[in-house]
Amino acid sequence: MKKALLLFFLLPTSLFSQTISGKVIDKGTRESIPTPQLSASNGQQLIGGIDGDFSFPVTTFPITLIVKALDYVPDTIVVTNANFLTIELTSESGQTTDLGPVVVSASRRLQAIEDVPISLEILKPELISNKGVVDLEQAIDQVPGAYCMDGQVSIRGGSGFSYGAGSRVLIMWNEAPMLSADAGDAKWNALPLENIEQVEIIKGASSVLYGSGALNGIISIVEREPGTEPFFTAKVQAGVYDNPKRSTLKWWSKNPTLYQAEVSFAKQLGKGFSLTLGGAGFTTDGYRQGETEDRGRFNGTLYYRPKKIPKLRASLGWNAQYGKAGIFIIWKSDTNAYQPSGGADTSLAASTLTFNRGIRLNIDPSIKYFDKFGNKHQLKTRFFYTDNLNYSNPGQNAIGQVFYGDYQFQRGWQNNTLVLTTGASVNRGLVNSFLFGDHTSINTSAYAQGEKKWKKLDITAGVRFEYFKMDDLRSDSETYLGKDSLKLPVKPIFRAGVHYEVAKYTHLRASFGQGVRYPSVAERFTATNVGSLLVFPNPSLKPETGWAVELGIKQGVKIGGWKGFIDLAGFVNNYKNMTEFTFGNYLPDSIPPSFNPNDPGYVLKWLGFRAENAESAQISGAELSISGEGDIGKVKIQTLMGYTYMNPVTKNKDSVYLATFSDSVSTMLKYRFRHMAKFDMQATYKGFSLGASMRMNSFMTNIDATFEDGVLGTEILPGLKQYREANNGMTYVFDLRIGYEYKKHYRIGFMVNNILNAEYSSRPGDVQPPRTFMVQLQYKL
Repeated sequence: MKKALLLFFLLPTSLFSQTISGKVIDKGTRESIPTPQLSASNGQQLIGGIDGDFSFPVTTFPITLIVKALDYVPDTIVVTNANFLTIELTSESGQTTDLGPVVVSASRRLQAIEDVPISLEILKPELISNKGVVDLEQAIDQVPGAYCMDGQVSIRGGSGFSYGAGSRVLIMWNEAPMLSADAGDAKWNALPLENIEQVEIIKGASSVLYGSGALNGIISIVEREPGTEPFFTAKVQAGVYDNPKRSTLKWWSKNPTLYQAEVSFAKQLGKGFSLTLGGAGFTTDGYRQGETEDRGRFNGTLYYRPKKIPKLRASLGWNAQYGKAGIFIIWKSDTNAYQPSGGADTSLAASTLTFNRGIRLNIDPSIKYFDKFGNKHQLKTRFFYTDNLNYSNPGQNAIGQVFYGDYQFQRGWQNNTLVLTTGASVNRGLVNSFLFGDHTSINTSAYAQGEKKWKKLDITAGVRFEYFKMDDLRSDSETYLGKDSLKLPVKPIFRAGVHYEVAKYTHLRASFGQGVRYPSVAERFTATNVGSLLVFPNPSLKPETGWAVELGIKQGVKIGGWKGFIDLAGFVNNYKNMTEFTFGNYLPDSIPPSFNPNDPGYVLKWLGFRAENAESAQISGAELSISGEGDIGKVKIQTLMGYTYMNPVTKNKDSVYLATFSDSVSTMLKYRFRHMAKFDMQATYKGFSLGASMRMNSFMTNIDATFEDGVLGTEILPGLKQYREANNGMTYVFDLRIGYEYKKHYRIGFMVNNILNAEYSSRPGDVQPPRTFMVQLQYKL
C-alpha cells in the first residue's frame, strides 16, 4: 500500500495511539479512486495515494472526515474506531446531493446544481420515457424557457425560425458536439433516448468551455454508464392520431398511427471491461400527408479500465441510424394545412414534399487518466457522419463529416477549493454536396477556466481563443483591438460567474458570458428552390456574436421527503450579426438588370431568400422555475415548471429591414413570444402514477411579411394572414398520462397528448398534431 502524502505538518506520531487507514473506491465500478482528498475535523488534510489508499494518526474518536475527488460527489463520514475504512464515492452519473441533482456541463466537472452560477435545468429519463416522446426535440419543448420550432430550438428567445439556418444552441452528447458539418444543425431523431442518464440545459451564451454554437445555450446529454448491478430495460409503445377539430384538416380515411420500440442494456463484464448497448425503432404514417417516417438505430459504449493502471479509463462509443422520411415544408392552404403545397406526389414538379434517406453515424473514442498528483487528463474525440439523399431532388444530396478532438487538463488545489480547467480542441468539417458544393472548415481553440471557493463564495472566470476558417475565404475569427486596429488571428471569448450561499439552501448567483457562432456551409452556399421559392448563396456571411448577463437566486425547499428548488432569474442577452434568410432581389452587381425573361439579369429570376446578417437584438426578461422530486407522505411527487417573460427587440433601425416585419410598427423580433410557461407534474402512489403537462405561449407578433403578403401577388403560404388574424391569442396545450408499475419490473402507461385537441402552430405553416392517444409497456430488470 502506497503511503499518503500529508499536506500539513502533523504532531509527532509518538503522541498518537491509533491510526485511521483505508481506501477510497468508486461506488459503481468498485475500482480505486486515485489521489482522493481528505479533510479531518481535527484539522488534518491529506491526499491519498494513486491506489486510493490513505492513513493518518488520531488521538480521540469520533472524528469527521470529508472525502473528495475530481468527478465524484463529496461524502462526509463519522469515524468511531480505528477499523480499516472502505469509502465509496459516487461518480458523475446524475446522482443527487442534499437537495438537488449533480451536473457536469456547466464547468465540465461535477457540481451540485445549486453551486452553478448560471441558469440550468435538468430533464430526467423517467419524464422522457413516461411522456412517450419519440425524439429529444419533443422532450426539450417541455423545459422552462425553451421552445422548439420545426427542428430549431430557442432558449429565452435567443433564436427565431429561419429554415436552413444553423443552431444557436450547442447540442452535446457526452461532452462532444453533435452538430452536422453541412447545416450546423441538430439531428434530433438520431440522439439515443434509450441510453440517456440525464439532459442538462444551460441558458445563455456558453462558448468559453464549448466553443462555436453555444451562442444561446447548451443542451448536454449524459449517457447512462454501467453500475455494480446489470441494467436492462425495454419499451414498446403505439399511438394513433385523433381527427382534428377542423374537418378540412383531415386528409385520411384511416387514422394515422405511430409505433416505437426501445431497448437498453448495461453491465460490467469483468477484467476491467463494461458495456452499454441500446437500440430503437420507429415508424409512423404521419399526421401530415406524405410525412411518413421509418428509422432504426443501434448504439453503445465499451469501457475499459486496466487493473494494472486503475487511474486510466478508455472507452469507445458509437451510434448508427438509418432512416427514411417525408419532409413537409409548406402547407397547401390554411384550410388544408395538413397537406403539402403541390400535393403529396413527389414525382410532380409542383410538390414541395420531399422524400429523403438519412444515415447518421458517430464513433467516439475517449481516454481519461489521473496522474500521480491527482490531475485529470481527458481526451475526447468524435467522427460524425451524415448522409442525406433526396429521392425527390438528387440535386439536394449532401454528405457531411466532422472530425472532433478535445484535450482537457483539470487540477484541484487546496482541497479542491481552487480548480483549473484548461484544454484545446479542433473541429474539422468536410462537406460533399450537389446542393452546397464541396467545402472544408477548420475550427481550433484553446481555453482555460479557474474556479475559486472561499467558504460560501465561489468565483469562476474563463477565456477561450477561437480560430475559424472556411475554404480559402478570409478567416472568420480575425479580431481588431484598439484605435490602431491591432489585428488578432483569433477571437477571444470571456466568461465570469459568482455564486454565494446566503444561508443554508439559499444561493445567489451572477454571470456574464460571451458566445460566437460561425456560419454554416448551408447558410453560405445553399442555392436551391423549394417549390417556387428560390434560395441564393452568400459567401460573405459573417459570424454571429453575443453576450448574456444574468442575476438569480435559487432557494432550496423541503416538504416532507420532497426536495427541490425555486429559482428566480433576470437576464439580458445581446446579439450582433444574427443570421436570417431574408427576402429580396439578389441580382449580382456584375449582371445588368433586365425585364426580359430571356436575359440572365431578368429581375424576377433573382427574387428570393438569402442568408443575411440582418439582425442586431437585445432580449431582456425574467424567469421563475420550480423543480424537484421526493415523497410527501406516501406519494412521490416529481415537478418541473416555469414561467418566462421576454422582451425581444430589434436594434436594427434600417427602415428597409423593418419593412420585412409582418407588424412593421412593432420592434419585437420575428418568431418570438413575450410570454411562455411550462408545467409538468407526476404523482405516484403504490405503483399508480398520474401525470399532467402544459405548454403555454403568447401570440407570435412578428414573422416575415413575405409569408403573409406573398410575392408579386403570389402567396407563399396561402391563407396565412387570415389564419394568424383568426388565431392571435394565447396557445395552451395540455397532456395527460396514467400508469401502473407491477412488482417494480413492469409498467403500463396510457398517454393523451393535446388532450383538448387544440389547433396550434410552432412556426408559420407548421400546424402541430391533433390529439394523440398512446399506450406503452415497459420492462425493467
